[in-house]
Amino acid sequence: MTPAAGRIAAVVGADSVTAQALLAAMINDWRALGAKVVGLIEEPHGHSDRTCTAGILRDIVSGKPYQMHFETPPNHTACDIDAAGVETACAAVIDDVLASDLVVLSKLGKLEAMRRGLAAAFEAAIGAGKPVLTTVSDRHRDAWQAFAPDAIMLPADEAAIQDWWRAVRTR
Repeated sequence: MTPAAGRIAAVVGADSVTAQALLAAMINDWRALGAKVVGLIEEPHGHSDRTCTAGILRDIVSGKPYQMHFETPPNHTACDIDAAGVETACAAVIDDVLASDLVVLSKLGKLEAMRRGLAAAFEAAIGAGKPVLTTVSDRHRDAWQAFAPDAIMLPADEAAIQDWWRAVRTR
């Protein structure tokens, strides 16, 4: 078993909006109890006619929003995710990683599978030995397992996530 085993977890089995709301609620609880949680949470943009629901990434510490979608989707694709916006958000939180108790990154998606987007923040947190919590859709599960083979999968269940966090904190 490697040092990272069990310290990296992905919430699976829920739609993005539900999973992000669950993470946000848990982050609020953990921070209220004194945990230094850093990273980014995704919030929807509210456009129901879009392929992607992601609108902004919100910095957990500062509350600063980072737009991660184009207002007008490019003609050459159905996806409206702005990789540069995601990478700007990523760069903004990397410095917070070393002083954290837990790094929460909204998800591993197609950008991260291509080693873009939030990939640098994932790598910084894992390299620093920090616990990492994220979400992964079924579509990107193979990419996640290739990226973090020692990661565990958690159901979108508050009790399961709390159990994981308690186990990680006591190590």
